[in-house]
Amino acid sequence: MRRILLFLLLAYSFLFGILGREVGGFQYGLLFEGFILVSWLAIIVKTPKEDYSQLNSDLFYLFLIWFLISVLQVVNPGSSVLGWLAEIRTAAFYPFMIVCLGLLILRDQRDLDLFLILVIGLSTLASVNGIKQLYLGPWPGEQRFLNEGGYITHILWGQLRVFSFYSDAGQFGASQAHVGLMSIILALGRFNRNTRLLLCGCGIVLLYGMLISGTRGALFALIIGVFTAIILSKNLKVLLLGGMLACGFLFILKFTYIGNGNYQIYRLRTAVNPEDPSLNLRFNTQKMLREYMSNRPFGGGLGVIGHNGSLYNSDRFLSKVPPDSYYVKVWAMYGIVGFTIWLCMMLYILGKCCGIVWNIKDPLLKVKMIALTSGFAGILVCSYGNEVINNMPSLVIIALSLVLVFMTKRLDEIPYKKMLV
Repeated sequence: MRRILLFLLLAYSFLFGILGREVGGFQYGLLFEGFILVSWLAIIVKTPKEDYSQLNSDLFYLFLIWFLISVLQVVNPGSSVLGWLAEIRTAAFYPFMIVCLGLLILRDQRDLDLFLILVIGLSTLASVNGIKQLYLGPWPGEQRFLNEGGYITHILWGQLRVFSFYSDAGQFGASQAHVGLMSIILALGRFNRNTRLLLCGCGIVLLYGMLISGTRGALFALIIGVFTAIILSKNLKVLLLGGMLACGFLFILKFTYIGNGNYQIYRLRTAVNPEDPSLNLRFNTQKMLREYMSNRPFGGGLGVIGHNGSLYNSDRFLSKVPPDSYYVKVWAMYGIVGFTIWLCMMLYILGKCCGIVWNIKDPLLKVKMIALTSGFAGILVCSYGNEVINNMPSLVIIALSLVLVFMTKRLDEIPYKKMLV
């Protein structure tokens, strides 16, 4: 029962957006909290006391510390209580709750395989819907989203930036790059031929989904993830060949005009252009924020910037500043003190994941963990350009990915019936 609820929570993180657009009449985001509540009730009823020792993990304590820091932000005078309440959900509450649920519920490699199958399957479904959106037109709810203001950021030069059933094209593109990378890495593992072909096919569809999203920052999720995977493979041939291919790809984007006739490739190419007006606008925004934040070491408070800033703190200066980056958003809300804590926490987790994966002996388990760790590295870097790591479904995917990597030793010890072979 607990596993079913957790995997329903994962699936719902992909699908609640389409319910809101196409069905409407209800705040479907609230059901996400309902899944969390019911999952915790099931844990309280079914989990023996000794199983709570699974919470004795670096991951639990780090996310607990971040949650407590976020709770203390309620006294920050820079933001309203309503703004704080709305923002803390994705900034700290959801990640902490999902990490706890994962540590208490996930048990063996069967859970790992089911997680990978769900994530790749639902992401591929999102890409297929995105392709339909581009070539056949959006569903009625998606068209309404565009008509009600979404066209401002999602139709550029007459070209649709595909968003599928995600909140926006930025989230869609980054998530497709993340899961597409995972699929391609897994396709290189020692699975049977049919499994590898299926994974490769999903990977190609997902990377095409990334391309048609028009999300330039997704490129960096791909690049960083690839280099992380190459290093963790500890294979000299893969390291050399992969490095040459990645550098060659970047060289083509940076120094040639190949593919410029295709709008999606042309837009992707601007990601490596230091003269891009959008990039320089972001740098100017950060320069302005640096001056404003110089005497606010603890930030302006949760919910003072971005969407919640416009809703609950529209009279504050920070609510008028587009964050464009989760790094900038954390800095604006928590100040340089909070941002430093958050960044150190993320880098520690990434380093710990790399150390765990480096020492795995089982080749099948190793390639799965390389996929999860590389995906996290890519999303972490990609979040510098977009709000990704704090939005659905990336928030849930990353939280459970980290849990699975941190519990590698347990996964390696418990026998299971293979699903992904």
